[in-house]
Amino acid sequence: MNRKLLYLINPVAGTGKKENIKALIEKESLAANFPFEIINTNAAANYNFLKEKINTEQITDVIMVGGDGTINQIVNSLRFLPVRFGIIPVGSGNGLAGAAQIPMKPKDALQLIFNGNSKKVDSFLINNQFSCMLSGIGFDAKVAHDFSSKAMRGLLTYTTQSLINFFKAQPYQFEITIEDFSFFTDAFFISIANSNQFGNNFTIAPQASLNDGLLDIVVVQKMNKAKLPFAILKQIRGNNKLEELVEEVTKKNILYFQTSSLKIKNLKHAPFHIDGEPQETSDEFQIDIIKDCFDLIQP
Repeated sequence: MNRKLLYLINPVAGTGKKENIKALIEKESLAANFPFEIINTNAAANYNFLKEKINTEQITDVIMVGGDGTINQIVNSLRFLPVRFGIIPVGSGNGLAGAAQIPMKPKDALQLIFNGNSKKVDSFLINNQFSCMLSGIGFDAKVAHDFSSKAMRGLLTYTTQSLINFFKAQPYQFEITIEDFSFFTDAFFISIANSNQFGNNFTIAPQASLNDGLLDIVVVQKMNKAKLPFAILKQIRGNNKLEELVEEVTKKNILYFQTSSLKIKNLKHAPFHIDGEPQETSDEFQIDIIKDCFDLIQP
């Protein structure tokens, strides 16, 4: 197949210098003898202008140079086109790249793009808003909101905001409905995951698969705050088994189950994020999987 690559670079993603990334892309793509073009992403996240370009110029691969928020915007705009997507992870968390085992070093990620195969990846809709890896309601969304307002990005800033919010955190009230079963819970946060991690190798849904047609739901319920870090550590380590049905809800600190769709009533207006980007919250969330949503180059 004759390939033509379009690189979309987010100039403000992460903490690194994008001039170095651009120079590396140019050098390696020329050496690999691939025709290519480099364009910066835009703050309005409007990529409709690329649709005609992709079709008329027969672009085969769209390579996203950024973090999870950048990936969300680009894939959502272009996922109905017959292109493969690649990732050069330079964001603050890089959760989707980590879940797909894409190398974190740009040069290694480029070699994967040049030589790798694509596989189908699921995504999901939450109130008809697109999410490619993980959305959350509650504590983690509050961290995302605070993190987005900081001039300095990166793991240190994210960790600092997480610690600050941990000491202030209070549980929110939710009603969760899966098919014909519903229950109420007071929870610090709810994660809706297609990827297994938040980013930075912080694994919240150890059994999550990018292409199983299921969402992994993690509900961190109200508990003594002194127990909270240990309960989350147990979840990260994969010690909480997936449940066939949500039973004994009141007896468990963390609920972990899979479903293709669910509804969440947000009774106390907990904050909300999509793929790490803060969003306006809602009284209710309808969440549905999109099976085989797009093609992602991965090992």
